[in-house]
Amino acid sequence: METKFSIVKQSIVSKILDGTFQPHQKISSESELMKQFGVSRHTVRAALGELVNKGWLYREQGAGTFCADRTNNQKISNAITQKNIAIITTYISDYIFPSIIRGAESYLSENGYNVSLFSTNNDHKNEKRALEKILSQPFDGVIIEPTKSALPNPNINYYLNLERQNTPYIMINAYYDQLEPLSITMDDEKGGYIQTEHLIQLGHREIVGFFKSDDVQGLKRMKGFIKAHRNYGLAINPNSIITYRSNEKHSIPMEELRIQLSKGNQKKPTGIVCYNDELAINLLEILREKNIQVPEDLSIVGFDDSFMVKVTEVKLTTINHPQSKMGELAAKLIVEKINETNGHSKKTGEQVQSVVFDPKLIVRSSTKEIKHSSNAVEFNK
Repeated sequence: METKFSIVKQSIVSKILDGTFQPHQKISSESELMKQFGVSRHTVRAALGELVNKGWLYREQGAGTFCADRTNNQKISNAITQKNIAIITTYISDYIFPSIIRGAESYLSENGYNVSLFSTNNDHKNEKRALEKILSQPFDGVIIEPTKSALPNPNINYYLNLERQNTPYIMINAYYDQLEPLSITMDDEKGGYIQTEHLIQLGHREIVGFFKSDDVQGLKRMKGFIKAHRNYGLAINPNSIITYRSNEKHSIPMEELRIQLSKGNQKKPTGIVCYNDELAINLLEILREKNIQVPEDLSIVGFDDSFMVKVTEVKLTTINHPQSKMGELAAKLIVEKINETNGHSKKTGEQVQSVVFDPKLIVRSSTKEIKHSSNAVEFNK
């Protein structure tokens, strides 16, 4: 349990890190802090005194307590310490993230950088804690995978504070649109289109799409799913688009697939488009449970070409993801951005640019052509 002293101290630090208190701005008075936190004057003075000693605040006799400008101190610290870069990802040890991290770490270590890893577990509170640690320590740059990128982000001020401190950052897999940052992403809309087009060209009409709704990648892949149907003149049953949030990934999709497979007189799906390979593997378990053969009875397409697609009995058709190449490129670009910020760029007049990878379909044994009767619908591509 946190003490009253630490609660007061951390609250002030958080307001400095998110930009509420700007350098040389007067902070709340002792009386205001006593009232805000319901603590004694002794507790407030002890918290303020420690923050003054650590360089977060400074006092002016007769005027009050002010937010210190720590930018110069951090620049001096950076100059005398080793080079440091932070990497924030939604997950560290799961799915494709180890490959992305290895790609970045390999390049950065070769170029003399120490790497600190932070995981948000796709939670904004964890993202806030990671950003506070980064802002309070001497980091040269940051590689970030956004947390729940489709939702309003409560931590935008921390990113603006990174910019104010001239700390370069680059976003991977997605980005917060309002910040318009340097980024490395996939063309997720095109990827969703290609997934769906593949099944349509194999003759599938009843296609169900599963998409994560709190990440931008999911929304863009769903857009590609819809666009492919429209371009081929196929109507979409609204019940054929299943959305779920990150914390529902092990429940909602499986429940919804069972519902889809238990339809009576209605047409059952013959094809499934998945947000990613991890979901596809989970759905394969439901298909086994129902004694549905892939691809003989039902075709399924994943996304990311993760290691998972090669360890199942059904080798998954999927969309490629650069993984380690994305991590390595992110590392190269953040180093270039650091050099550019410090005026050491080798490319005179050229700014570091965002990169979008082009998705490609990798066809394996989880999809199959479906035969129709002579009155089958002709597609208009």
